[in-house]
Amino acid sequence: MWSVPESDDDRIDWPVSPPPPWPANVRATLWWHRSNPGAREYGPDGPIVPMTLAMMVDYLDSPVGPYREILASPVLRRGLIPAMAVPFIAVDSEPSVHGGREHWRLPKVLADFGGDVLGEFTATGEGWKVRTSASPRGPQLPIVGGLTFAQPGVSGELHRASARLRGRFRYARVTVDADGPTLSRWLRSGTHHGIVITSGSMATGPARIAR
Repeated sequence: MWSVPESDDDRIDWPVSPPPPWPANVRATLWWHRSNPGAREYGPDGPIVPMTLAMMVDYLDSPVGPYREILASPVLRRGLIPAMAVPFIAVDSEPSVHGGREHWRLPKVLADFGGDVLGEFTATGEGWKVRTSASPRGPQLPIVGGLTFAQPGVSGELHRASARLRGRFRYARVTVDADGPTLSRWLRSGTHHGIVITSGSMATGPARIAR
């Protein structure tokens, strides 16, 4: 499983989760910044877009119940639609760990979360911690779109999937403090452009092998 130390876990006995699609109602904070020079080390082979994208998500419901999540892509895979390449992702749901690893090749691990995902929020795992403070500005606007991610398989193939979202959002400035074995090298601390999804309905579809 492709991951950074913050997402390493040798445990294999996770509670089984249902297959995708996974519909969910969500609230979330997303932010982005130009990738640090060292971020390429934690990203995929091949052409990239030097942009780091990260998010904190509060799943109000899902096929495995409510849970919270942090994930980040040090760089994006270049393509007609740039895709996230996710070596770091953590949740507070054991069935969600199984789902991420089994269905999408996402290296989920367990973490503790606290606060309001649209305001002051923390994610804490073994040897790492990320704190965010979102300051929404401006009006609520409709959002329709999605995110694509592509994860490597054991034989070098890519497992590509998309999450489709419809809801409402606001522009935000997001202050981030990241600490961990690698996080401080590529998930830049400071204040960044972002959005808060105040309400949203999303569905993550099955992964398809791209090559």
